Amino acid sequence: MTAPTLHPTLQPSLYADTFARDQLPPAELWPALEFTTDELQYPDRLNAAVELIDVPAARWPDRIALRTPAGETWTYAELLTRANQVAQVLTEDLGLVTGNRVLLRSPNNPWTVAAWLGVLKAGGIAATTFAALRARELRPIVEKTRPTLALADHRCADDLEELRADVAPDLEIVTFGGDAPDDLVRRCATKSGEFTTVVTSADDVALFCPTSGSTGVPKICTHFHRDILSIDHTFGRHVLQLQPDDVVACTAPFAFTFGLGMLVVFPLRAGASALLTEGAPPPVMADLVAEHGVTVLATAPTAYKQIMGAGKVQRLAGLRAAVSAGEHIPASTWQRLHDALGLKVIDGIGGTEMLHIYLSAVGDDIRPGATGRPLPGYRATILGPDGEEVPPGVEGRLAVRGPVGCRYLADERQERYVLNGWNLTGDTFTRDEDGYFWFAARTDNMIVSAGYNIGGPEVEAALDDHPDVLESMVLAKPDDARGSIVCAFVVLRDGVPADHDTVVRLQDHVKQTLAPYKYPREVRFIDTLPRNASGKLQHFALRARLAEEAAATADAAPVPAGS
Repeated sequence: MTAPTLHPTLQPSLYADTFARDQLPPAELWPALEFTTDELQYPDRLNAAVELIDVPAARWPDRIALRTPAGETWTYAELLTRANQVAQVLTEDLGLVTGNRVLLRSPNNPWTVAAWLGVLKAGGIAATTFAALRARELRPIVEKTRPTLALADHRCADDLEELRADVAPDLEIVTFGGDAPDDLVRRCATKSGEFTTVVTSADDVALFCPTSGSTGVPKICTHFHRDILSIDHTFGRHVLQLQPDDVVACTAPFAFTFGLGMLVVFPLRAGASALLTEGAPPPVMADLVAEHGVTVLATAPTAYKQIMGAGKVQRLAGLRAAVSAGEHIPASTWQRLHDALGLKVIDGIGGTEMLHIYLSAVGDDIRPGATGRPLPGYRATILGPDGEEVPPGVEGRLAVRGPVGCRYLADERQERYVLNGWNLTGDTFTRDEDGYFWFAARTDNMIVSAGYNIGGPEVEAALDDHPDVLESMVLAKPDDARGSIVCAFVVLRDGVPADHDTVVRLQDHVKQTLAPYKYPREVRFIDTLPRNASGKLQHFALRARLAEEAAATADAAPVPAGS
């Protein structure tokens, strides 16, 4: 076991392209890193892909690693072969140099997993992006990470072509799953599937993980090869506890690190199987859980609510474990699932900066309504306004430290996330006398809707680009079904009618400019936006209005019989 380090000394990088190491924040701005369990001790040289696929493929070659609703299955041996073939294409055909960045853009499907593993095996850095993002949202990611290659599902290539013409003329784009003669799948078919995984340092960057961009410009979180294994040695082993006969489903895309952990890292390390779906709505997911014998489901609280609302909760009867993350699960939702299925839903909080979940509880350790306690290998505390630790029962900023921490790629916002060695999560919590942490609110301007993080400023920027809009303000509005929805207050230009057609036109514009899930589900027209004497916008004034409306609605709700 090692002591915490505020000023880390990294093992020398083994990459020829030193871009990632050169762009790490200064050591004095890092959070403390702690490796306080035996499981978190790793050799100096480590390529996570070996542990994720070579090791399980040797042990369980014929077990099913990946499956799809259409009935496609890949064994561990087949996944290893295809990951090796991708690595061969990258190095032999496309000239990948170790340390080069490879942008991945695809829905959740087996070839995406093979591509991700192949990038790591070849010594590349995987930058996985959400398939729903538009060119406008991808542009800052491409500008910051400077990928040399992009591997994209053939259905997701148009925005990349637009970016190549605009800001990345040297980006080579290879599609897969289509009919192109140079399709990645066709290229792989010409390869032997034998590849010696590149030796990398445990401290070499393996992943560039873009955040949701609450300010409109995403931060790029860097994660090392050892970080990938760390999340399995914390949440995976101590909470999830997958077994080889488990089948795991998750609604989150791989670009959300919650989905990457649940569908790739944890199942592969356990010899389990992942059911990969491309955007199944919650009621459909419930049917897939029943049809495919899923034993572990991970999704957002909103999805569980929608499954119950659709009358399909019994389709989850075969689950042995259910995980909730992306937003806080209300105690009432937790209890309804427990009453219906006998399941004790596993809550948890994580973040892109920390790669995965760091606070959680399982089984009899769960306290409904509490998020949980720090996992083995992590510590957490509550900080007051001046950065001091506050006693139990006092509300403040959640701060955490452990084997993984925030290291933004060349970004001045690094200083805002780290304080005295602690990672600041952007959440307000309290801690009780027994060390359980209880969620209170978000402390930043992120809107969390149905488990998706949506930056208000980027929606405002999209709305303000529309010729009918003079200016806008976007806020979270409380919503029973989704936790919050995006609510836009819009000042229209003179002569534009404040009617339903204008609402639909603005919503469609946002859907075409940003990922469709970010569109404002409610649009309100307003004469002027509130400002103070110096002209600064006063978001709190409209937040207060929404809060008052929510309170009034709650007061007006009928009291259930027997209450």
